[in-house]
Amino acid sequence: MKKVKNSELLLSYIREGKTMTQREKLWLIVSLSIPSILAQISATVMFFIDASMVGHLGAKASAAIGLVESTGWLMGGLASAANMGFSVQVAHFIGANDFDAARRVLRQSLVCSTIWALITTTISLAISPFLPYWLGGSEEIVHDASVYFAIFGACGIFFQMEGLAGSMLKCSGNMKIPSILNIGMCVMDVCFNYLFIYILELGVMGAAIGTGLAMLITAGLMLYFLLVKSKMLSLVSRPGSFKPKSDTVSTAFKIGAPMGLQHMLMGGAYIVSILIVAPLGTIAIAAHSLAITVESLCYMPGYGIAEAATTLVGQGIGAGQKLLTRSFARMSVGLGIAVMTLMGILMWVFAPELMGIMSPVEEVIALGTEVLRIEAWAEPMFAAAIVANGVFIGAGDTMIPAIMSLCSMWFVRLTLAASLAPMFGLKGVWTAMAIELTLRGSIFLTRLFKGGWVEKLKVKY
Repeated sequence: MKKVKNSELLLSYIREGKTMTQREKLWLIVSLSIPSILAQISATVMFFIDASMVGHLGAKASAAIGLVESTGWLMGGLASAANMGFSVQVAHFIGANDFDAARRVLRQSLVCSTIWALITTTISLAISPFLPYWLGGSEEIVHDASVYFAIFGACGIFFQMEGLAGSMLKCSGNMKIPSILNIGMCVMDVCFNYLFIYILELGVMGAAIGTGLAMLITAGLMLYFLLVKSKMLSLVSRPGSFKPKSDTVSTAFKIGAPMGLQHMLMGGAYIVSILIVAPLGTIAIAAHSLAITVESLCYMPGYGIAEAATTLVGQGIGAGQKLLTRSFARMSVGLGIAVMTLMGILMWVFAPELMGIMSPVEEVIALGTEVLRIEAWAEPMFAAAIVANGVFIGAGDTMIPAIMSLCSMWFVRLTLAASLAPMFGLKGVWTAMAIELTLRGSIFLTRLFKGGWVEKLKVKY
């Protein structure tokens, strides 16, 4: 059998306009996806172990983290949006073989992302004493929840820099280094959390400190490999201005602002969903939080494939290869659906065992198992939404997908959840989630296969 060329060579084919066979395209998608999938899964395992460690402290500790977890996702989403506004530009310039322009964008991104991180950190610290009360938390969990969120927020700069450096490396086609470092972060996180939660007996506070320390070390290493070791993007012996320019910042805003608004309103929707769940009691909050962690084992492979799709589509657009870009997009989505369908089946089968690892509380295990088996049916269409969104991000097309996601979340999921929760409890909330994800995947697939998002693209910087 003919040997398939390596991914670095195949990526050069995109920039040089060379033809690739279907087998080569599939191999390139898979080879870029695997490191990212492993990193995503390892991150999920990290949260899984973290939640399990905290879960064994009792339902109150799990509920404290679960109460503010969605707000933490919101802050992380805003950080990611800021980073992607710049890294997508880098992918386009690399696709066009303009590495000097890519490095100019990188320099400016370091300054802008640092400023953004300081803003979000300040906001997080300011609201941390009040957030658990705003979310309807009971008096028994609000202190731990407030402390956890404050420490998480203080580590925002580490999260921002780790994400920026990782996304820049990935958009250059280097998936291995960010993936290895993220796996290493997971290992460190588990070790640090064991130290702070159990040995130093800091409980929920220890979970936040352990994660922050692991993130700090990983951010430093990620920046080293980007700024010093990267063949395409290293700034060593390549002087240039770090002063933000209006054209670069405005393009980053056009790409990142819809994503930021999407993360903000989606994060707001997750917070509203917590408000819907909170009156159902501590057991429901704990089961909801832990089941979300378990479910992430299913959808993280989808995000890994989406990252590969963002890189391939971004470079394809920069190289002006619309047919190749469309082919990468459709093949990536197909692969994502296949992988997450398999993961959904495994989640349905092993839901009791997975929840048993997360918590020793029988009521939490039973309720978590029921809602996970509801959600398993939505995984194929959830994959379609995740990977198609990665495609659109790579193309710099973020406004319409953001509107689609927001309408689906606010007008379908939350409306249904609010209606079903009083009658069916947490199972009603997760039924609403499964219905909404199926709908969202369907509309993303429709837009993907119509192809208008490719024809309208005119990349100018």
